[in-house]
Amino acid sequence: MIKTLIDKLLDKTVRPTLRRPRFGKREDVPVAVHGIDPSLVDGRALDVVHTLKRAGFQAYIVGGAVRDLLLGLRPKDFDVATNATPDQVKALFRRAFIIGRRFRIVHVVFGRGREHEVIEVSTFRAYLDSAAAEPVVGDERSQRALAGVSLAVDASGRVLRDNVWGPIEQDAARRDFTINAMYYDPETETVVDFHQGIRDARKRLLRMIGDPSTRYREDPVRIIRAVRFAAKLSALGFKLDDKTRAPMVAHLPLLADVPPSRLFDEMLKLLQTGHAIASVEALKANGLARGIYPLLDVVVERGEDPFVRAALQDTDRRVAEGKPVAPSFLLACVLWQDVRTAWQRRLGEGVAPFPALVEAVDTVFESRIGDISGRGKLGADLREIWMMQPRFDKRSGQSPFTLVEQPRFRAGFDFLRLRAQVGEVEEELAHWWETFSLAGEAVRRDMMEAIRLEQQRAKAPGKAARSRRQRASDTAGDEGLPPARCAVSDPAMPSPEDLSGEPPGPAAPRKRRRRRRKPAGGGAGAEDGVRPSDGGTPDA
Repeated sequence: MIKTLIDKLLDKTVRPTLRRPRFGKREDVPVAVHGIDPSLVDGRALDVVHTLKRAGFQAYIVGGAVRDLLLGLRPKDFDVATNATPDQVKALFRRAFIIGRRFRIVHVVFGRGREHEVIEVSTFRAYLDSAAAEPVVGDERSQRALAGVSLAVDASGRVLRDNVWGPIEQDAARRDFTINAMYYDPETETVVDFHQGIRDARKRLLRMIGDPSTRYREDPVRIIRAVRFAAKLSALGFKLDDKTRAPMVAHLPLLADVPPSRLFDEMLKLLQTGHAIASVEALKANGLARGIYPLLDVVVERGEDPFVRAALQDTDRRVAEGKPVAPSFLLACVLWQDVRTAWQRRLGEGVAPFPALVEAVDTVFESRIGDISGRGKLGADLREIWMMQPRFDKRSGQSPFTLVEQPRFRAGFDFLRLRAQVGEVEEELAHWWETFSLAGEAVRRDMMEAIRLEQQRAKAPGKAARSRRQRASDTAGDEGLPPARCAVSDPAMPSPEDLSGEPPGPAAPRKRRRRRRKPAGGGAGAEDGVRPSDGGTPDA
């Protein structure tokens, strides 16, 4: 009796601390149940899996690719998980690169140039025990504090370094959502599921593995990932589990400790993976419209602005069509309101148009994007898109020919096209530039000639009026009459009779001009007082 009581007490106190964490129950699901179509699997991912397996390692397609395959979608990216270490993976492939400090992974590269494809290979990670981790003061960038450390956390429990390897079941427990914690073996066509991911996929449920609050403290960026998955899968009916959604707002302040560069990258994933409009709506619906990242706050705030919304829709369209998208273009659209306002204010102060735009762009950089201005190419592209806009108004001389040769012309033109779409500039201007950019040399010359003639016609009324006034003045001088009485003068001008009530007096006699006689010898040089023979020396 006493022994039984002691055992119960020990079971409630000591044993929970010694008990191994639960890593889920492994289920090997055959193709007859999961129904994945093997033809949807990328051949390069298959090559990576086969190479690792031939070398004696375990290897699976993992993560979002398995989720999409289960849903009958063709994944855009394929990740592979293995029990081989990063160094072992790198040794098996000719073009493989180890990247990252926080998590060391391997990028296996296929192809070259813009057509290249990257398969990301990660090593199974061990279960994280925060009590056993090295406490570090700082963040992921504290290289000196993290030198030689494999597992480290900060005071809030956020993981700063995690390069401890473990078995597959522990790796599954380390992943965030159940639908992202499944492993697909393309050789046996089996899905390995530890956390009922297949069930949640069929129920259209996004559920965090483990305690959501603990998982958000480990990595606050999971809050952004939850929103992104909810936006991406909303069209298929997926919703966030209540327990997963509940602590998100409360843990939002933890994002303040995440490096801005990582938050910037996560913002781009929200906006440039084909679900930008849905992501903005998901942020609002979950109470996260503000507080994630300053630039993202601006995007959400201006999400209903016609120009910004057109840019978000255009980005989604391009991704759906398989076309490339650049962060500089979308950010240029989002911040154009600030640039335009600052530009118009300086123009009102009398600053010339081009210097005024330069000053406006500098002001926006300082106030809005100072934290990413060091990302060289991004900042240069933003400036070029904005500075190109006034140049579209000039369609004369060589300017159009040089403008279409600019490397960033297409981005600048797409920006102009969106401005025309919302009525900021004339549709005719955007149509002209689109035709000009696609036309051959002869058509371009014809277009320039048509613009020249149009500009001449626009100036013609003013020239004609000046010409009439000049002829009236000349006629008045010849006849000895004031210009107001000239036959071509303005009929609305009052006559002298109208002004004085009396008829005008006799006209003054016309002065005759004496012609100067040419000196002997004639010739232009002699007339001007210069001898042709002496090189232009004046006469003495």
